[in-house]
Amino acid sequence: MLSVKHELLCALAVELEKLVPGSGARAAFESPKVAEHGDFACTAAMQLAKGLKLNPRQLAETLREALLQHSAFVRWVQALEIAGPGFINVRLKPEAKQEVVREVLASGEHFGWQPDTGNKMLVEFVSANPTGPLHVGHGRQAALGDAICNLYQTQGWGVFREFYYNDAGVQIATLATSTQLRAKGVKPGDPQWPELAYNGDYIADIAADFLAKKTVRSDDREYTASGDVEALDDIRLFAVAYLRHEQDLDLRAFAVKFDNYYLESSLYLSGKVDAVVKKLQDSGKTYELDGALWLKSTEYGDDKDRVMRKGDGSYTYFVPDVAYHIAKWERGFTKAINIQGTDHHGTIARVRAGLQAVNLGIPPGYPDYVLHTMIRVMRGGEEVKISKRAGSYVTLRDLIEWTSKDAVRFFLLSRKPDTEYVFDVDLALAQNNENPVFYVQYAHARICSVLSAWGGDLAALKQADLTPLQSPQALSLMLQLAKYPEMISAAARDFAPHDVSFYLRDLAACYHSYYDAERILVDDEAVRRARLALVAATAQVLHNGLDVLGVSAPQKMERSSV
Repeated sequence: MLSVKHELLCALAVELEKLVPGSGARAAFESPKVAEHGDFACTAAMQLAKGLKLNPRQLAETLREALLQHSAFVRWVQALEIAGPGFINVRLKPEAKQEVVREVLASGEHFGWQPDTGNKMLVEFVSANPTGPLHVGHGRQAALGDAICNLYQTQGWGVFREFYYNDAGVQIATLATSTQLRAKGVKPGDPQWPELAYNGDYIADIAADFLAKKTVRSDDREYTASGDVEALDDIRLFAVAYLRHEQDLDLRAFAVKFDNYYLESSLYLSGKVDAVVKKLQDSGKTYELDGALWLKSTEYGDDKDRVMRKGDGSYTYFVPDVAYHIAKWERGFTKAINIQGTDHHGTIARVRAGLQAVNLGIPPGYPDYVLHTMIRVMRGGEEVKISKRAGSYVTLRDLIEWTSKDAVRFFLLSRKPDTEYVFDVDLALAQNNENPVFYVQYAHARICSVLSAWGGDLAALKQADLTPLQSPQALSLMLQLAKYPEMISAAARDFAPHDVSFYLRDLAACYHSYYDAERILVDDEAVRRARLALVAATAQVLHNGLDVLGVSAPQKMERSSV
């Protein structure tokens, strides 16, 4: 149906160009809000009427008569109807909708994909400091970042996944002293225990392994403990390696992989932080006041100027952020996306201001940001706030262990990132239609069961005669399949993986309705093959969409009787 729509749009463009030169490039169809109004809607007559000083409805009639002369409209369109003030509603012939089945079966896993653009982008996400287990907010970030990467890969982009973490600073120092105290036998609640120390059981685990002189390995480092409780720097290095290893275990359980781990400390060691400060000073965008160095960030839309270097000589945290993003740009990533919590909203203007002020040709909107809210977790009808492992919050590992990787991913991608979300553990475990991930996966498994019972050659279905696919439920299902490519493209453009989850639920609903309306394995060979081709195409699109979300498409599932 993609080819059908393309043919129809080309014909529309020709007629629009005749009416108003230059307007052909804006030829487009919309999806009617009410299905009874048709399959496509064209609003061009209403858009052009004023400039042509014509009545929109009369112009629509003129355009309709012209379109009906084109071979594409003769071949694929059942009716063109004028509605309202000048809408042109397009009703497709069944054979036009049937084309999508052929397209899906021909393209397989790459249905909806765009050709390689040669462009590349960097997506930075999770970026958790190695001071504790990953919490559910990190989980939302991991799901978002990975799904956005997958979306852009379908659109022909080369995608690079990066994890940036702070391996220095106050938080790391607190981690080291907390671990040292535990190694010395001091615990939370003791008089010597600092108020700001980390209280989770994981600190005791790190201390025990440090005393045991264990070796820990993570994706980006390896370290062997000395066991010397007075060697604070040794404790710090071991604790960071230990927690990076723990984070790796969480990310593997969540099926998230990174191409690179970028250390904040490397920005200082390589001189990149000092270099960016000098660039900003040389550009005349800084000034000294009250013993501090300030950036004139208000010149770039910030609400106030920002301190870069404090009176004690240390840099504020946004300075290495600017250096880091210059490094992204210099590595050739002209498009970059940061997935961060909404608490980072205030850093956007100052980071972009710093990038503008260095005069390297970086665009004003670089990088893009996707901000997400935190997650509330409900279990047994009550909110869960504390994890024994972490001491103060629910961890990503808790959520995966309570439910599954698939449930956590799908649920965390079922709402817009900036909306509050309550993760219902009990719902995620339910094996019924109320559980959205079960509902979608069950549709896929249901199709696989039918195909298995048939036992024929799936490749042969590509040649099936699709003429028998005429019922309202079959036509509705094919129209839903045809929406996938444009949906996936828009979801990438808008950083909106939740649109994929919405689409999959709608597609599953269409399939379940079709399955309830028509028996697939009928005696008539032609009808059976046509229906098998349709459901095989549906299974493929369900698989493709779930794959974008990082969720499996099982071939077998048990359904609860509840």
